[in-house]
Amino acid sequence: MSTPIPIRVPEAFAAAYGRDNASRRAWIAGLPRLAADFLDRWTLRPDGPAEHGQASLVLPVIRADGEPAVLKFQQASEDNAGTAPGLRAWGGNGVVRLLDHDPDTGTMLLERLDAARSLSSVADDDTAMRILAELLARLVAVPAPPGVRHLADIAAAMLDEVPHAVSALRDPAEQRLVRTCASAVTELVGESGDRLLHWDLHYDNVLAGRREPWLAIDPEPLAGDPGFDLWPALDSRWEEAVVATGDVTRAVLRRFDLLTEVLGLDRRRAAGWTLGRILQNALWDVEDGRTTLEPAQVALGMTLLRRRTP
Repeated sequence: MSTPIPIRVPEAFAAAYGRDNASRRAWIAGLPRLAADFLDRWTLRPDGPAEHGQASLVLPVIRADGEPAVLKFQQASEDNAGTAPGLRAWGGNGVVRLLDHDPDTGTMLLERLDAARSLSSVADDDTAMRILAELLARLVAVPAPPGVRHLADIAAAMLDEVPHAVSALRDPAEQRLVRTCASAVTELVGESGDRLLHWDLHYDNVLAGRREPWLAIDPEPLAGDPGFDLWPALDSRWEEAVVATGDVTRAVLRRFDLLTEVLGLDRRRAAGWTLGRILQNALWDVEDGRTTLEPAQVALGMTLLRRRTP
């Protein structure tokens, strides 16, 4: 009798993640065997079909004690090397709890949350943003542990890429915005902070839980200044909660002021580091071959420049 396959890789994930990348395709091909190994090693049984994000696959499982959990598979890389140390440092305080981890493959066993109910389901934006802000305040209260990347290094590398990015952009106004963002980072890079940042806390990365109403997921831990962690929240549900108000500037500043109030941040400094995130996004866009910036990035950048004005 043949052994049942414990995991079927969704075709959409295999096609998108493995496109033009032999290493990724090889990893995807090995996922069924990898899943079988960890189901056996950690005494788990499958509890539904696998789901996926952009670069990871999640399999619902049941532990030997009957508790639900999820196996998360992702290729081990520099981008996710700090995930397990970060989750351990947080210890489940405001974030999904790490139950087990294999450093060789990057496989993690995590508590199961309600994947069908994210913070995006909360209709009132002020309520949703306050929930996110209160979670973020708990996360950044923790000192960064060894094993995570440092904002100082990332910021210095960003500044080295600015001349190329400016020359690649077509619009002089966007070129000026990138230079201004770089100036803000240059001013702050010497004091880049040591808090444990999530780096990607937006509405869809907050799920309903059982032990707490809401918990953060999918961190990309980074040691740095909490101001660098605000952009994903500011950009959340952009069209529905910001553009639809008819006053983008007012909506952005309302969100920014709420975040900085709850986190207890200096607004000028937080605005500077948020401009740093906009710079990072611009550099990534240029790296992908784009010659213009996303309109939302431009709107956020121009609005937050007002918080940089004495």
